[in-house]
Amino acid sequence: MFAANSRSAIAAPSVGQLLLPLFAASAIALLSTPALAHDAKPTAAKPQGWSYPFACCANYDCHEVSQTSISERPEGYVIKDTGEVLAYSDRRIKDSPDGEFHWCAHEAGLDAGKTICLFVPPSSY
Repeated sequence: MFAANSRSAIAAPSVGQLLLPLFAASAIALLSTPALAHDAKPTAAKPQGWSYPFACCANYDCHEVSQTSISERPEGYVIKDTGEVLAYSDRRIKDSPDGEFHWCAHEAGLDAGKTICLFVPPSSY
């Protein structure tokens, strides 16, 4: 009678106990994968193209823009599509490796259209 009324000494693992190792392995795999930014298209100045820094472009946030998309004013660079002004001393302004303007901006969310980085060609005299 005692054996029929007692519970088994071996308990079945819970769903959480089964999923925890799987979750941990997935997290390790994601964190150990190198973070890559995407590449700018080749130009005459950079026939092999170049890679946008990850800090500026995590998910295809960057693209080349025409010189008419950016204007220079005394207060800084003006992004014509958004009206955003970046002071010349702004840390988001970077030297363009290929001599073209490249704009990196948030694609979605609350910051959509806000500049992450702006690559500018060297000033001409």
